[in-house]
Amino acid sequence: MDNKIARSVSLFNNDLRLKGFNVFQIKEDDQAVRFYSRKDFYKICLTTGKSKIHYADRSFEVEGTVLFFGNPHIPYSWETISTTYVGYTCLFSEEFLCVSERTDMLQQSPFFKIGGTPVLKITEQQRASLNILFQKMIDEQNSSYVYKDDLIRSYINLIMHEAMKMQPSENFDQHKNAAYRVAAVFMELLERQFPVESPNKPLQLKTAQDYAQNLALHVNYLNRMVKEVTGRPTSAHIAERIISEAKALLQHTDWNIADIAYALGFEYPSYFNNYFKRMTGTNPSSLRIMEV
Repeated sequence: MDNKIARSVSLFNNDLRLKGFNVFQIKEDDQAVRFYSRKDFYKICLTTGKSKIHYADRSFEVEGTVLFFGNPHIPYSWETISTTYVGYTCLFSEEFLCVSERTDMLQQSPFFKIGGTPVLKITEQQRASLNILFQKMIDEQNSSYVYKDDLIRSYINLIMHEAMKMQPSENFDQHKNAAYRVAAVFMELLERQFPVESPNKPLQLKTAQDYAQNLALHVNYLNRMVKEVTGRPTSAHIAERIISEAKALLQHTDWNIADIAYALGFEYPSYFNNYFKRMTGTNPSSLRIMEV
């Protein structure tokens, strides 16, 4: 393991922000370990080789050809074990599919949910069929066809439909302590909400229920797992992070307090003032004066 090379595919983020889509072929890559960090895109991989995938509260050790679905809201890591590892990867943003109003499929698909099955075992016949679809996407990506984006969206949806006709793989190992992975998923999603960069883009996830719904978990289950690992309820972590961000905005921006309140998801400045004083013992304007 010590002589393996760390690779990151998060560099594709910049390209995806411009086009919303990227597809490429995975060439033979000897002694490679791929670590995936924070990502802003969905991912579909068709790979042949031996690897270990940690996804939310589960671990998959797979060999042969598999079809993998990655969700930008659920952190995961992927280690390639075999020295021969080939296939295709398709990356796309939610906005890319929004154009065709097909995002419902992302939300309803069992492959992109935290409790779903992101890994499918693929037969040789299925691999041959899916190879064609990935190659067609590569061809269209490199073409000058005016409507190639629409055609690529159709190929993505076709791959998802083909996957839904297959039986989910069940050969995974439950993590010894699922609570740690669920807590990690929550903390990752919490951090993704910050920093707040503009009053025009207010905080979207504000309550434990918001986070549970986003992660497709029951709020009681999420609270229980987070408290088991951290000793504190989900709401306490959310409140602490909101107050931390509020202090940063008060100290390092010239936004007025009403803008800060709105940016942090409060409907009225008075709600924010009361919340801030309850959590810190002082009010926002006093803190700002103290820092001057």
